[in-house]
Amino acid sequence: MASIRDGCTPWPEEFVDRYWAAGHWRGNTLDNLLRGWALQYAPRTALVHGGARLTYAALNRRVDRMAAGFRLRGLRPGHRVVVQLPNVPEFVIAVFALMRAGAIPVFCPVSHRTSEVSRLVRLTQALGYVGPATYRGFDHTAMAADIAARVPLLRQVFTLEEPGASSGGLTIDTWGCQYSPLGSIDAPPGPALAHSADQVAFLVRSGGAGEEPRLVPRTHNDYAYQARAAAELVSLTEDDVYLAVLPAGSDFAFGCPGIVGTLSVGGTVVLVEDAEPADCLAAVERERVTVTSVVPAVARLWLDALPALGADVSSLRLVQIGDAPQDPATAERIGPELGCRPQRVHGTAGGLLTFTRPDDPDSAVLAAQGRPLSPDDEIRIVDADGEDVPDGEPGELLARGPYIPRGYYRAPDLNARSFTADGYFRTGDLARRTPDGDLVVTGHRDDVPQRPHPEAPPGP
Repeated sequence: MASIRDGCTPWPEEFVDRYWAAGHWRGNTLDNLLRGWALQYAPRTALVHGGARLTYAALNRRVDRMAAGFRLRGLRPGHRVVVQLPNVPEFVIAVFALMRAGAIPVFCPVSHRTSEVSRLVRLTQALGYVGPATYRGFDHTAMAADIAARVPLLRQVFTLEEPGASSGGLTIDTWGCQYSPLGSIDAPPGPALAHSADQVAFLVRSGGAGEEPRLVPRTHNDYAYQARAAAELVSLTEDDVYLAVLPAGSDFAFGCPGIVGTLSVGGTVVLVEDAEPADCLAAVERERVTVTSVVPAVARLWLDALPALGADVSSLRLVQIGDAPQDPATAERIGPELGCRPQRVHGTAGGLLTFTRPDDPDSAVLAAQGRPLSPDDEIRIVDADGEDVPDGEPGELLARGPYIPRGYYRAPDLNARSFTADGYFRTGDLARRTPDGDLVVTGHRDDVPQRPHPEAPPGP
């Protein structure tokens, strides 16, 4: 099997040295960071889903045992595994367990069906699949079986049984594919595997539904930095409670600062499976949620429903909005109606992230998309000939930095269109820079295959 590195574009050595020297990259893998968090915050609540609660110590134990179970099932370092789970604790457990086993999770929205999932399996040469047995009337097990019959490399299917269902045991179909309940992937942990933080931690999808998959390889070093920097930017602490309502496998919910950033400070992650206002606002009230991230459509649903629901949302201190440049009005409603600060976040799973700052004046939050996440993000705004334009003038936004990968996975033609020769990512955003250094995104170039804001979750 080809190495995961064969399809990835590395950072040039001079940039590797620069990001290490700046302290952005620290040489620790995400799964090993979880070990440290579990020691530091052992009795604190890490994950909440409905009535279920999981402490940091229990989360790390389950990750350890599942990682050992994956190894017993034949998963080895470098193997790719498509993970298609909703916002449930098993998503977090399985992703960290796969990383701890040295395998590469490939994040896939739970709403995707056979054609989209099979393309991911083929592109990544995935050996395994993790998904629900059935979810909201769709038979994921049958879908996986159909894909396995046509893609010989897929040989391990791990399914999350519904509560109360009979788990059964290991079965093998006529094509030689093994099917196992995810709950049975449990074994005493063996010696910890050593793997490097410059290796790929996971692959995340970028782009809209129905398009050819564009996979972004995220290394342990660059993603740990992104989540840590975002957590610092919003002043996350162990007293914060983050509501994950967008798909957990989206970059916005996973690490902006999201799930990873919240766990890094000992906070609590509350997982909900859709954006329906009654459930989400009830979770805010019940768990005293302090921070969440939404897209404008979800924010409008909540704002419109709040008067009738009468939920107590006074615990909220920050609502991040995955920004649509044409919709500042939604951000404007956050303060008066939810009683907390809005923060506009702009970017893609594999590109520049910009944030308004919590102490920015309201005028800046409503008028701009903020400033780059990292002090070492390098920005250019260029005209049609690739020449830099003066500040205040519009042009295409280019960026490179310590969390911006240098290429898509196994996509040389796409990379040639999406990156400059000196490594700048062509975001496709049309933007201008204000005198204060904020970026104002005014539109998007149709010929650049990107999307300017995080993927919205499926409807209720």
